[in-house]
Amino acid sequence: MNKKTIVHVLTKIIIDIMFYFGIVCVIAVPLLRNRIRSFCSCSNTVFICFLAMLVISGISAVYILFNLKKMFATLVGGNPFVEKNVDCFRNMASACAVIAVIYIIKCFLMFSLATPIIVAVFFLGMLFCLTLKDIFKQAVYYKQENDWTV
Repeated sequence: MNKKTIVHVLTKIIIDIMFYFGIVCVIAVPLLRNRIRSFCSCSNTVFICFLAMLVISGISAVYILFNLKKMFATLVGGNPFVEKNVDCFRNMASACAVIAVIYIIKCFLMFSLATPIIVAVFFLGMLFCLTLKDIFKQAVYYKQENDWTV
């Protein structure tokens, strides 16, 4: 798969835009805390927890995108079944778990209808990444086995 298609180019552009925009958003949260405060009618302690939740979940999301960038590079390079991608899936599953746990905690602090949906999405994302990790791990094993016999 060394041939670049329009889908590859668009996917890389979208991942890059989301990655850099995510970094900007994470950096902007502490800088815009007063403006964010105007939208929240909660105690100071809950607001600080809310900001921490935004920063930690933002860092986790950027980490997921960073791992996607690494995986996409191996895909475009023509060799997606490598141990590095297995590690990327494991890392993305961990980041999804962190986000799910943070939003479970948010359910007790500031419940909204979107919060359990976010928990479900990232919990399913974690399970999806763990499943793909095992599939890629098996594919790496088969690929190495095949390379040894040739």
